[in-house]
Amino acid sequence: MAATPAPPQAPPKPTWDPRRPEPPFPWLRPTIRIRLTLLYGGMFLIAGILLLSIIYLLAAQALNTGNEPLFKIAGGDSIKVTSDNCPAVNNTSNLTLPEFNAAISDCIDHQRQVALDNLLSRSLLALLGLAVIAFAFGYAMAGRVLSPLGRITRTARAVAGSDLSRRIELDGPDDELKELADTFDEMLERLQRAFTAQQRFVGNASHELRTPLAINRTLLEVHLSDPNAPVELQQLGKTLLATNERSEQLVEGLLLLARSDNQIVERKPVDLAEVAEQAVDQVHGEALAKGVVIRGEQKPAVVQGNGVLLERIALNLVQNAVRYNVPEGGWVEVATEVQHGQAVLVVSNTGPVVPAYEIDNLFEPFRRLRTERTGSDKGVGLGLSIVRSVARAHGGHISAQPREGGGLVMRVTLPV
Repeated sequence: MAATPAPPQAPPKPTWDPRRPEPPFPWLRPTIRIRLTLLYGGMFLIAGILLLSIIYLLAAQALNTGNEPLFKIAGGDSIKVTSDNCPAVNNTSNLTLPEFNAAISDCIDHQRQVALDNLLSRSLLALLGLAVIAFAFGYAMAGRVLSPLGRITRTARAVAGSDLSRRIELDGPDDELKELADTFDEMLERLQRAFTAQQRFVGNASHELRTPLAINRTLLEVHLSDPNAPVELQQLGKTLLATNERSEQLVEGLLLLARSDNQIVERKPVDLAEVAEQAVDQVHGEALAKGVVIRGEQKPAVVQGNGVLLERIALNLVQNAVRYNVPEGGWVEVATEVQHGQAVLVVSNTGPVVPAYEIDNLFEPFRRLRTERTGSDKGVGLGLSIVRSVARAHGGHISAQPREGGGLVMRVTLPV
């Protein structure tokens, strides 16, 4: 009798306490709302001060016309007005007094318009520069503020991959994100304890059932080996032995299902081609007896995982493909390859027509297609459930698709 693996142990109690006492002054708590208000209010105030200072400097520069006045009055035999910015007033001899005053007004208006245009263009450039700086600074600060959410998301993804041992354990100010992380850790703790208790129960129950079943099998084999036993007793013993064997398969399947629900901790390189070849060799005799031809090409496809559990995937799929086949002229095709960076195991077969709405039911425990839950010699109804559980534990998935004309195409995808 093979050694039974030890049942999973209960996870240790957390070293942190998610239920913290309420602070004496709740309104002083540095919540996310207060922190974001202070952050973005301060950024707006700083940006306003910078923009106001730049506009003031630009306005002062625009109003400063230098040391030279707008026009000069030259003396001599006659008074003469000259201007570098207003050529119209240089020839005052040809201008009347109203024309001279109008030229001076036009010159001043022109200078004012030039100053305003320079102020507007430089202010827009300053605003554009401040906007770029503000967006960059805001993006960096938003990433810093929202970094705990990224940590929570990464932990949730790890937990979604069946790693319930992960915890966030977020440090920092006691705000809403800290409260969310602590609540999430507490939920994970309870989930891990619940799953571990369930797996421990299945493991212990399976272990306790294996011993009496093994004793029953031994007693039945001893009685069946007696040549003087009556024919009726021998027939009854064979029936009980077959029932006992089916019960042993059920117990082994429950134990394997409980083990495969765990995340695979120890991973080693496993070639799906070798796993598929071993499964084909084990089912070869049964396939010959049923007249089913097994074919297909197994290309190398190395994954990181548990070899025993991966072999169970291939064996269950090939066994189902052989057992649920047509009476004559049936075939099973087993192929492995690497597609788009993932290892793929495809098992397709001839067989009865499978409705598309029945596909999901095939992966449920103790469910078979249009057959009763008990009384079948084809298995105990855990094969595809075990395959799906093992595939999920390795970070992969399995899909089934009905073949045109009957049968199924089972496709297992695992990360390389």
